[in-house]
Amino acid sequence: MSKKIIVYPITGNPPTWGHADIMFRAAESFDEVHWVAAINPNKKTAVFSDMEKVEMMEKYVKYYKLNNVTVNAHRGTIIRYAQKVGARFLLRGLRNTTDFQLELELAAGNRGIDKSIETVCMFTKPHFATISSTLVRELAYLGETIDQYVLPSIAPIITSKFEG
Repeated sequence: MSKKIIVYPITGNPPTWGHADIMFRAAESFDEVHWVAAINPNKKTAVFSDMEKVEMMEKYVKYYKLNNVTVNAHRGTIIRYAQKVGARFLLRGLRNTTDFQLELELAAGNRGIDKSIETVCMFTKPHFATISSTLVRELAYLGETIDQYVLPSIAPIITSKFEG
């Protein structure tokens, strides 16, 4: 029986508890999870470097004590990353209908590249549905505490970007 490998790309800048919860739940259902900091050059809100995002994501993996999750950064279509690691599934998180529309379009595009890789969607838990990386950045910029939205050990990485 072959391993069930899933790729969970995020553009989270920074990654939040909502992203981490979906990664954790995927790790319970799949043999191997590749949690990927997807680098999108069109996103103008890139406050954190690729390596900073990976570092923050790795802290969540350590927090949950997961051995079946690999964290990486990737530029280019996520389908190519999935092909490289032998994944048959892409995971996408949904908070609302806006997310659904975007993910539907991405899934169609990805399917056009490789029909053998399925997109799987997981709904965010209700208490994480209103958390966004944008909200976290705005609160950090305003000097507010962000510990309830992100792993407390990454909060200093985030707030240091907005000091001074």
